[in-house]
Order: sequence, then C-alpha cells, then structure tokens
Amino acid sequence: MSAIRNSVRAGFLGRAFATLSAANAVSAAVEAGRRPRARDLKELGIDPASFSQVIR
Repeated sequence: MSAIRNSVRAGFLGRAFATLSAANAVSAAVEAGRRPRARDLKELGIDPASFSQVIR
C-alpha cells in the first residue's frame, strides 16, 4: 500500500493537489493583504523576488 501512496503523491494527482493548494494559499494571502509564502509562489512558477514588484 505504501508504494501506491508514494506513486500518487509523486505522480500527476500529487502535483495537481499541490498546485491547487498553492493557488488557494496565494489567493487567500493576496486577498488578506499579506505576502504569500515563497514556496507557494515557486509551486505556481512565480518568482518570489519579482512578486513584490507587482502593482495592484
């Protein structure tokens, strides 16, 4: 059972859930006026250093 769990976590489903989770976290942080975590931005392919240069 562990091999199946590891393959799902590292496979397509795991990556999809990680991406959706990161998008949700970044969205919530921006709506609350906070800076998103660098890990979440990197998961979405956004450079954390250049994120602060975005003008709202």
